[in-house]
Amino acid sequence: MSSTDLQIRDDGRLRHFLSTEGLSYGLLNEILDTAESFAGVAEQSVKKVPLLRGKTIVNLFFEASTRTRTTFELAAKRLSADVLNINVNASATIKGETLLDTLRNLEAMHVDMFVVRHSDSGTAHFFARHAQPHVSVINAGDGRHAHPTQAMLDMFTIRREKGADFGRLRVAIVGDIAHSRVARSQIHALNLLNTGEVRIIAPRTLIPAHVESLGVRTFHSLREGLRDVDVVIMLRLQNERMQGALLPSEHEYYQLYGLTEEKLSMARPDVTVMHPGPINRGVEMDSQVADGSRSVILRQVTYGIAVRMAVMSMAMQQNPAQESNA
Repeated sequence: MSSTDLQIRDDGRLRHFLSTEGLSYGLLNEILDTAESFAGVAEQSVKKVPLLRGKTIVNLFFEASTRTRTTFELAAKRLSADVLNINVNASATIKGETLLDTLRNLEAMHVDMFVVRHSDSGTAHFFARHAQPHVSVINAGDGRHAHPTQAMLDMFTIRREKGADFGRLRVAIVGDIAHSRVARSQIHALNLLNTGEVRIIAPRTLIPAHVESLGVRTFHSLREGLRDVDVVIMLRLQNERMQGALLPSEHEYYQLYGLTEEKLSMARPDVTVMHPGPINRGVEMDSQVADGSRSVILRQVTYGIAVRMAVMSMAMQQNPAQESNA
């Protein structure tokens, strides 16, 4: 069964959210529109809507995470769901329990959704293939494969900053493309939203083979790649996923690919600077850029809650746009 078949119900609505690849333009825009309907919840005196009252969501993180796990937890609680955070370091999987046994035992507790993060690509798909029909699975990052909610919060950030017409935008993704699940999900989402031009900028050792087949232009010079772009998305160096010496040193990487105000001057004057976090300051970008007026990095974190609320509510087949305003 393909990723698209797994994710979409017979009526065309979302069942699981595993990847941006293979989804439709309409469905991606529905996620963004739904997130927009939730964006004001944080400003309310009571930061909750009753959409998922009585539902139980399990955060099952086999990898360390701060932003992703906490924003998923906040998103679920703002939808009025009950949230169970599993401490994997103390769970039965450490004692040898299989992933399938973990799934079945948690399902026996009558849960409704799993948010899964794992170092192995395909783990979220495994859960989705074996989950009971009423259970939804959200991929919170799997290996080098995908991180779809991060990509969608990035799309939401771009739409908020630049408007809904992606066709007039040049977007550059800079850094460790080869090891980044975020980059793959971003590229698929940007192309599905008909972005005018998607560029990737990285040293040759950090670009996967045949990447042009994904519909991107490749640059090895940061200054040249940034010329006249509207949005710059910086990526973290995925040192924990690298095998062998792919870079001479972090210092040399910063000299060539670290984002500084001087290099950023090649982009459009109103350029928007993004980073999924955490930032390695002085490696991927200068603090002056990270904290500057063109940076929307903290706004990305805020928007992540609304986007994850949207995905959760859509996967559970609610009508969030109407009920969140009720």
